Amino acid sequence: MSIDVVVLAAGQGSRMKSALPKVLHPIGGKSMVQHVLDRAGKLGDINTHVVIGHGAQQLKDALAGQSITFALQAEQLGTGHAVAQAMPEVTGSGVVLVLYGDVPLTAPETLQALVDIAGTGKLGLLTVELCDPTGYGRIVRNEASKVVAIVEQKDASAEQLAIRETNTGIMAVPYEHLSKWLPQLSAENAQGEYYLTDIISMAARDGIEIAAIQPESEEEVQGVNNRVQQAQLERWYQRQQAEALMVAGVSLADPARIDVRGSISHGQDVMIDVNVVLEGEVTLGDKVTIEANCLIRDAIIESGAHIKANSHIEQAHVGTGCQVGPFARLRPGTELAAEAKIGNFVETKKSQIGAGAKVSHLSYIGDAQVGAGANIGAGTITCNYDGVNKFRTDIGADAFIGSNTSLVAPVAVGKGATVAAGSTVTKDVGECELAVARGKQRNISGWNKPVKR
Repeated sequence: MSIDVVVLAAGQGSRMKSALPKVLHPIGGKSMVQHVLDRAGKLGDINTHVVIGHGAQQLKDALAGQSITFALQAEQLGTGHAVAQAMPEVTGSGVVLVLYGDVPLTAPETLQALVDIAGTGKLGLLTVELCDPTGYGRIVRNEASKVVAIVEQKDASAEQLAIRETNTGIMAVPYEHLSKWLPQLSAENAQGEYYLTDIISMAARDGIEIAAIQPESEEEVQGVNNRVQQAQLERWYQRQQAEALMVAGVSLADPARIDVRGSISHGQDVMIDVNVVLEGEVTLGDKVTIEANCLIRDAIIESGAHIKANSHIEQAHVGTGCQVGPFARLRPGTELAAEAKIGNFVETKKSQIGAGAKVSHLSYIGDAQVGAGANIGAGTITCNYDGVNKFRTDIGADAFIGSNTSLVAPVAVGKGATVAAGSTVTKDVGECELAVARGKQRNISGWNKPVKR
């Protein structure tokens, strides 16, 4: 059985008040439409069609590189019209699953249940009961509790407006039925649009059973029309991520104050304090501790590492037992070997810090190789950029770099060498040598201090 997934993503989303198409706004660091595509992708071998309109090129660019057929809905004439634009590219057999680019968090299991229903020749419909159904289409059932129609809010009678079971818009339909019903849709309604929901009454008329199921939670089918709804769905999504981490054994100081915006793998006994943001692909080893207010993006943190408060780690590899921070920044290309220490207000970039090496305070180490056991004093800078090109600095094992040193790359400091505090080093320092590179001090007697004029 073939599965064609049609994702409706042509709307402007004017209530978002944004130049960005609504479906490209993020939940958990990923665009809403990408959430939809990823969850549909768990159904297996599918053919995916995205209906675009407003911001069409932005959507094409954002979804580039994926196996997607795009269908243009030049005029937004309703959901039925939108699905019709994709039908020429649908395979012509099997099941068509209709999803919405602004309803991002429907569980794959729910989608699979709908597809299974449609695979038997029925129409699978996803509905939800709401305490306040205002604005939603109502599910109309007959005396035998069978679904026979969906009535939109503006077309509903007073009796129908009292119905709490509502339409989510998500459905799975056998292709042979959908291709017959779509041309029969009419725009004779309050909105002047071609409602996809009108195929429900057509199915009832043709004797096709409509099997309605409901999601486990209302948020699964919650759409986003404005920033308030986006924020509400974001918090629900983050609660799910936090609960999944805790169930898997991660300790969270406050599950309401962590944001997961990617894929997290972790070992045992991981401790995460408040206001931590994890983005992209993050790996945390056993017994990793992350203190408050840290951002970790696309990074590997090995077992026993301790990330202290207010640190920022991006595209870096932190080795076993390392200490980082507080207020440290590890930029892309940083690699810390086991037991290395990066202290407060230290920034590193594209550098390898050897086992047990220390950069404890107020330093910038960029484009550098620091040997095992080396000690870098406060205020040290690797001057790696001449205004055009970048150059490397090599610091040997067990070297000692005194405070307030500038290492003008390309330069090398040998194993066991010492650089005196306040030096500006422009030439290589040999193994075990002492380098003193600073102006000679002069003390001038009789110096008159400046006075205020």
